[in-house]
Amino acid sequence: MNSALPHTPIHTPRHVAIIMDGNGRWAKQRHMPRTVGHARGAAGVRALVQACVDHGVEYLTLFAFSTENWGRPSDEVSTLMGLFIQYLEKEMKAMQAEGVRLRVLGDISAFPVELQERIEAAQGATVHNHAITLNVAANYGGRWDIVNAVKSWGHANPGLSVQSMTEQDLTQHLSTSGMPEVDLLIRTGGESRISNFLLWQVAYAELYFTDVLWPDFDEKQLDKAFTWFGSRQRRFGAVTA
Repeated sequence: MNSALPHTPIHTPRHVAIIMDGNGRWAKQRHMPRTVGHARGAAGVRALVQACVDHGVEYLTLFAFSTENWGRPSDEVSTLMGLFIQYLEKEMKAMQAEGVRLRVLGDISAFPVELQERIEAAQGATVHNHAITLNVAANYGGRWDIVNAVKSWGHANPGLSVQSMTEQDLTQHLSTSGMPEVDLLIRTGGESRISNFLLWQVAYAELYFTDVLWPDFDEKQLDKAFTWFGSRQRRFGAVTA
């Protein structure tokens, strides 16, 4: 952790999750196609990842594509798939140089084969990086994650009744297995809901909602969120003395 940074709050979140909302509205305000907004939003990810590294964040999870997003217009979905491929192509060298480990959370089997192959290659190439773990939630839903974890537990324990399963058992089968729970959930774009994102993992997260649209959410906006987080009293259900 770089504790020398003057803007680093006293309590740095280990795990930050972001719902990147507002790309379409950002483009509409400028009389541009929604796809332009998505491209602009994707372009700012590298700087945000580096800012998190500078703050000492260990895990950053970005909600890129939900299980519900398949209902969007086909051209928009196609653009999002293309942007994902482009991101993997352009950012691999940077991720390697900066020590970023990439993990994709979600059911990637629904994606085009080319994208699946690039995801697997990128995850394999960065598996030993330790500066930060960048989780990209794609074709992901919190309910899907929990159901999938229950199925995974059952497959791993065929002789046991579900009655014997504990919270810790289930946690080990979630897509975020081995990671700390989310400390800070940020949602851009003015909405104040979780939208089926990391439902289990944000049980005790601090929730930060901002009207800033995702393409405009830069390092200064991230600093504001971290400063706010540093002012929070995290009691985890207990009572302060």
